[in-house]
Amino acid sequence: MITRRLLLGHGVCASFLLPAAAEAASSRATKPPPVALPLVLLDPGHGGKDPGAIGITGTYEKTIALAAAGELRRQLVGSGRYRVELTRTRDVFIPLEDRVGLAQKHGAALFVSMHADALHDSRVRGASVYTLADAASDAQTAALAQRENAADRFGAPAFRNASPEVARILSSLVRQETRAGSAKMARDVVNELHRDLPLLSNPSRHASFVVLKAADIPSVLVEMGFMSNRADEAALRRPDHRTRVAAAMKRAIDAYFMSGPGGTLTAGRMAG
Repeated sequence: MITRRLLLGHGVCASFLLPAAAEAASSRATKPPPVALPLVLLDPGHGGKDPGAIGITGTYEKTIALAAAGELRRQLVGSGRYRVELTRTRDVFIPLEDRVGLAQKHGAALFVSMHADALHDSRVRGASVYTLADAASDAQTAALAQRENAADRFGAPAFRNASPEVARILSSLVRQETRAGSAKMARDVVNELHRDLPLLSNPSRHASFVVLKAADIPSVLVEMGFMSNRADEAALRRPDHRTRVAAAMKRAIDAYFMSGPGGTLTAGRMAG
């Protein structure tokens, strides 16, 4: 029987063993490095001492937001296409600026803040999506932003070793790209939510939300419904409804990364 030791002893390894080893080494050397999955930062609104809106039957917005974000995380991670972090995974209070800071610290590719607000008019129901703007799109959105905002200390991103004029230009370009990405994500969310859920009239809105002010991260705030509306509150309390909301939002995130600005997934990978 010819053994490996016998071959080595007769100097045959050069003709039998080395070519195979060289081929394996070459294969390893030419194999492209794995592409990092995009990081989606989910932000369940409110928490801890801040309950958010309180529903007709006493349901807390903070509870609904955390449950819905957890379900969306499960679906996103289960797809194998994303890394997902949450700004909070339990009932704790996190200042708005810290939520933005977490997105920046982790280098998120997308920031999604999840809420369920309340209005004085209990007849109003339906989901809506908000992006950042200096002026509110309407009075209702202005009031919503005023309720959600607590602080605002995040400005333009820093560009080291750049003159003030160059930094200003670069900052402007980053903000334009970020807002374009946010608008694209908002359209995708509206399109997907519309398939399964009631929406507000003109469901894509904008205002100066502190939690959306990461200058270099496309960001949206999704109001899944109104705790002040009996039908919306009852729906949001049901796990099956939150699963539908999460499924619609996952489809929107898929669509964003397929073709949105800054998307990193290709059609081939998404189909896998």
